[in-house]
This record gives sequence, structure tokens and C-alpha cells, in this order.
Amino acid sequence: MSRGGAHPETSASMRLDKWLWAARFFKTRQLAVEAIQGGKVHCDGQRVKPGRAVKVGNRLEIRKGPYQWEVTVEALPARRGPASEAEQSYRETADGAERRARLAEQLRLERLASPQCPDVRPNKKQRRQIHRFVGK
Repeated sequence: MSRGGAHPETSASMRLDKWLWAARFFKTRQLAVEAIQGGKVHCDGQRVKPGRAVKVGNRLEIRKGPYQWEVTVEALPARRGPASEAEQSYRETADGAERRARLAEQLRLERLASPQCPDVRPNKKQRRQIHRFVGK
């Protein structure tokens, strides 16, 4: 028995924060840890800690801002790779994907309906025109 090799038991699971980072739900592991500690990530319906071992078949509920993902762990990636590889490590439920798409569309429509503020302040000439229009 060698001391320095990887054990088969350890390759069958992975830390939750590391999996969320490798699956590209969060940009850094620290952001994943903060989300887990803040109760934004549940594993199999229970609140968990960042060091929780995730295995293939676990069901995760991830909330990030207004969006929520319901995914099933399909693979444990060895490294953080491109997004195309990251998508292979989980399968999203059809209901969750549909709900997230509806929310995205609703938020898009709300943004279009709200008045847009200009990116820059009006210059002196534009201020005078505004005052003239308003009647000050």
C-alpha cells in the first residue's frame, strides 16, 4: 500500500465548494463558501457546510441573486475547465430551467419598461434647456 497515492474513496467524492467552483456556478471558491454559509446552497434538501462531500447523484439547490438552479450532480470534474466541460458535470431539472427562463424574461421586460437614466450628467446648455422646459 503506497502512502502518496490517491485513494479510490476520495475520488468518489469532492468538497461542495470546490464542485460549485469547478462547475462554474461561482467565480471563486471563496464566493462559493460564502454562498454555502449564507444558506444559498442546499444538498438533498438540507443546509450544508462548504466541506460537505458531494457525490454523483446528489441533488443541489443553488440560489444566486434572483435565480435558482435545481441540479443533479452527474460528474466530479478533476479541474476547473471550460464552460462546455463544466456543463457536463451536472444535469438541470426541466422544471427549474423553465422557471429560471421565465424569471429572466420577466426581469428583461421590467428593465425595458423602467425609464433609463442617462449615463452622463447634462452639460450647461442641456441644463438650461431642462430648466426652460420645466419652467424654473
